[in-house]
Amino acid sequence: METHVLTFTISTSFADWSRIYDDSAPVQRAAGITSLYRGVSKDDPSKVCAVMQAMAGVMEQFISENSEMIASSGHVLESTESNIFLAG
Repeated sequence: METHVLTFTISTSFADWSRIYDDSAPVQRAAGITSLYRGVSKDDPSKVCAVMQAMAGVMEQFISENSEMIASSGHVLESTESNIFLAG
């Protein structure tokens, strides 16, 4: 299992972005992704962090197959910084 810590910029309000993110929860679960956390930067309302868990390769495939939906939320795809952590 991999834990993905994603930070990125949004072009909408956090409320608008999070509504679409939350609405996509069934699609995420169906793909094998568990959302653990989502939050907005205290200092920058356009900076978001999302933490999710999935098996290796699942997150990358999900993003590739759902990039239009993800972008429609206001997520600026090219701003995404991804860090992957493994339990030890």
